[in-house]
Amino acid sequence: MQGNTNILMLLNKALGCKLVAINQYFLHARMYKNWGLEGLDKADYKQSILKMKQADKLINRILFLQGLPNLQDLGRLTIGEEAVEMLQLNIELELSIRVVLQNLIEECEKNNDFVSRDIATEILEEVEEQIDWIESQQYLIGHEGLDNYLQSKM
Repeated sequence: MQGNTNILMLLNKALGCKLVAINQYFLHARMYKNWGLEGLDKADYKQSILKMKQADKLINRILFLQGLPNLQDLGRLTIGEEAVEMLQLNIELELSIRVVLQNLIEECEKNNDFVSRDIATEILEEVEEQIDWIESQQYLIGHEGLDNYLQSKM
């Protein structure tokens, strides 16, 4: 099945975002592990694996639409140097991914590509869950204090 050019472009853009997210979350996870923050390590490692599964869905859809998945045009990783910064950089990444997915969903609606829309919608729901989780962590830091928060993640 030949896919719409705009949809293929946006699918590839979403894929690029996911490839960045895989690496950013994975490196953050390993940094947390090195610092003894097991709770944050597990959370970010799990997100890295989820992002990989999301990328796989996007790759499969692009191939089905007879497009070529672009795994070379990678965006820039933004790696934090401490927990608060890492959480902030992750939420900024998620917010940018949300915009890409919303644009993809809108384009799919215009072109009656409901399968691609459903894939993007499913991924968007997971992105919004992650945004909510990060916002909760930021709330906890603000109300418990950073030292107490980090101690709870050991």
